[in-house]
Amino acid sequence: MALSTPASGIKLGGGLRPPSDTSPQERSRGEGPRSNETSTAARSSDLWRDALRRLRKNRLAMGGGVVILLLCLVAIFADVLAPLPYTKTNFGRLNEAPSREFPLGTDQVGRDLLSRMIYGARVSMLVGLGAQVIVVLIGVPIGALSGYLGGRADIFLTRFVDVMYAFPRLLFVILVMSALGAGLTNIFIAIGLTGWVGIARQTRAQVLALKGKEFVDGARALGAGVGRLLSRHILPNALTPIVVSVTFGIPEAIFTEAALSFIGVGINPPTPSWGQMVGEGQQYIRSYWHLCVFPSIAIAVTMLSFTFFGDGVRDALDPKLK
Repeated sequence: MALSTPASGIKLGGGLRPPSDTSPQERSRGEGPRSNETSTAARSSDLWRDALRRLRKNRLAMGGGVVILLLCLVAIFADVLAPLPYTKTNFGRLNEAPSREFPLGTDQVGRDLLSRMIYGARVSMLVGLGAQVIVVLIGVPIGALSGYLGGRADIFLTRFVDVMYAFPRLLFVILVMSALGAGLTNIFIAIGLTGWVGIARQTRAQVLALKGKEFVDGARALGAGVGRLLSRHILPNALTPIVVSVTFGIPEAIFTEAALSFIGVGINPPTPSWGQMVGEGQQYIRSYWHLCVFPSIAIAVTMLSFTFFGDGVRDALDPKLK
């Protein structure tokens, strides 16, 4: 028996289905309750959830993450954790070996080595994170525009990236630091200006692979501009190599800062830096071993922690690379 609805007068029955909530115009545009953006966001959420689950199963990665978290906490609360100010000297306690009063000993002018190590962690974390912010802000836009625009713009930007890649990075950083002078801000600039090449290449490759996908064509047909296409549709799906690159770029920046401070063009004294402490104490390695051994261990542990965590992030985001 057929039924009639008072609102529309349309009879339901005989195999007819009630009208859906989505209008024909919305269906033609691919809109409605389950739009492309919603499904894309759901898939992206599932990807990150699955990646986090795989990351938790990697013991080395989780161990490295715990050490990184501890280093960040030490850097943030250095003023509270340090037993003494890092500039306080005691000329009656020069070059003392580790003891109960000074767990890591004292340096050439009687400063507590433990306090300087704690403040050195703050410098290392600031350099690692701050330099990667500059790297991302430079490399991702250049790579995204190069891959999306194509043509002459792609050729020009690619050749520019190749020229930058041809320079030996450490020598280029030393050259920039020699021109700008020592200091924490100048280290950010030097590492950022020379470290964006790799992430730009990876971003370009991802954009080239994604710009021809159906969801990008659909967004373009709806009138989305270049900025919206890149920011809302392409780059969110290209985050995997960018996140991995940033994870590996942080220890590289820390090691670069240590190398610069070791040769005397990095952090200005008396601000402590692990590389600077190794450089100052390496000539006393046979008589006062603690001056450079403890900072060297700190650098090694930090590098290993970021390496283990970076490997875990890479494997979690792309299990096929295992």
